[in-house]
Amino acid sequence: MHRRDVLRLTAIAGAAGVLTLEGVSFAHADGPDRTGGEETRKVTGRLPAGAPDYVHLPVEVPRGVREIAVSYTYDRPVVPPGTQGNACDIGIFDERGTQPGGTGFRGWSGGARTEFAISAERATPGYLAGPVRPGTWHVVLGPYTVAPQGLAYEVMVTLRYGSQGATPQAVYPPQRARGRGRAWYRGDNHLHSVHSDGRRTPAEIAAAARAAGLDWITTTEHNTTSSHSAWQGLWGDDLLILTGEEVTTRNGHVLALGTHPGAFIDWRYRAGDDLFGRFARRIRQTGGLVVPAHPYATCIGCSWKFGFAEADAVEVWNGPYTPDDEMAVAAWDAMLVASARSSGHWLPAMGNSDAHREPQAVGLPQTVVLAEDLSRAALLAGIRAGRSWIAESSAVGLSFSATGGPGAHAGIGERLPVDRDADVTVTLRVSGVPDCSASFITDQGRLFTTPVPAGGRVQWRTSAARSAYVRAEVRHPPADGAPADLPGPMAAMTNPVFLG
Repeated sequence: MHRRDVLRLTAIAGAAGVLTLEGVSFAHADGPDRTGGEETRKVTGRLPAGAPDYVHLPVEVPRGVREIAVSYTYDRPVVPPGTQGNACDIGIFDERGTQPGGTGFRGWSGGARTEFAISAERATPGYLAGPVRPGTWHVVLGPYTVAPQGLAYEVMVTLRYGSQGATPQAVYPPQRARGRGRAWYRGDNHLHSVHSDGRRTPAEIAAAARAAGLDWITTTEHNTTSSHSAWQGLWGDDLLILTGEEVTTRNGHVLALGTHPGAFIDWRYRAGDDLFGRFARRIRQTGGLVVPAHPYATCIGCSWKFGFAEADAVEVWNGPYTPDDEMAVAAWDAMLVASARSSGHWLPAMGNSDAHREPQAVGLPQTVVLAEDLSRAALLAGIRAGRSWIAESSAVGLSFSATGGPGAHAGIGERLPVDRDADVTVTLRVSGVPDCSASFITDQGRLFTTPVPAGGRVQWRTSAARSAYVRAEVRHPPADGAPADLPGPMAAMTNPVFLG
């Protein structure tokens, strides 16, 4: 890295640090025949430990370019145990610029690919097809982690000349399916395909969703919207497909759930940049929900550092149930306590598979939402209101409600209007989980746990004076060898019913 590069360290409008390299230019006058030739330039360099989050390589694209293709490599030196090695992402912005939230975004593959190409007719998954217009494009490297020895990189940029083709009209999924009217609908809203770091195709995901008994799914690729138009012919009366994005920052991941098709949400900021609120509002402006994902995951950059003031829901269960999820459920319950005691806004819980490839199961877990119909608007409204519960599979059935006084009844996500000292009966019915136990948890803690009888029905009595809310958990027996006082893996859990 040259001294002049260090002097060009900047920030994007106060966001994550950026290093801009010396640009790449291509011949304009005496180059190859513009009707069909190509040119390639190679750029090499080394980034030190502590390099900025993003490294911009400007590429001057002349007129007459049909396709731009990029490939890259970087070294992976041996590092001491416990030390992070080299990991470097890649993407590209076109001549419209690199401003956060701007229109220049043309694709991102993170570390999932070593090469990509973009033309008007087509683009590598993760990237957006469209005209290759003249101007300054930027290849963007994202040195996620850098070894103590530094990160040596090589970037190859190829321009292929010729006439522009026609860009296909994007075909997006419809906003509703036939459904069953007002009903409980099962969905998985955190899924990855070949359009980011997944291995399944959209067709394979749709088939897996149907096999899992799901009514709807949301496509949520890392930092790209290229999958939004990749589902043509895969939806139907039995399966609604919503569009979204997993906004993958260096300080945590957030699901932009149910955003308008084609709506891109930027990810290039950290918690200290004070920009998350701006992009959370952008998610809601495009019709989506803000859902922090796997907030206690241990992978680099995965744990959530932005707080929950901007969230519409939180993903407390991600894939097979693990200690990370146990922490997320406990932290969510603590937020419920604070909300209940202040009569403030509360944050609903949801669960998703985050499935990337076989054998990761689509629909493990799934969020079951009470909605007026099988439509984007109704499902997102149900999630936002907390009218939902989480199941490990479609084999699990559940109902949960509270009653008290003449005709007073409330279901999941609702409030039971009773006097503080009035008796309240809480009823849980569960099926599809043999040898399970059920627990009722309130703002005072886990107050009642019992094996679920053969009929699947469990009741408990409390009052609003003793319980500001009640929620239910259904768990498998503890694993062999686990301490007897620890709960087993989750099979299903509900959002709360509030009392009083």
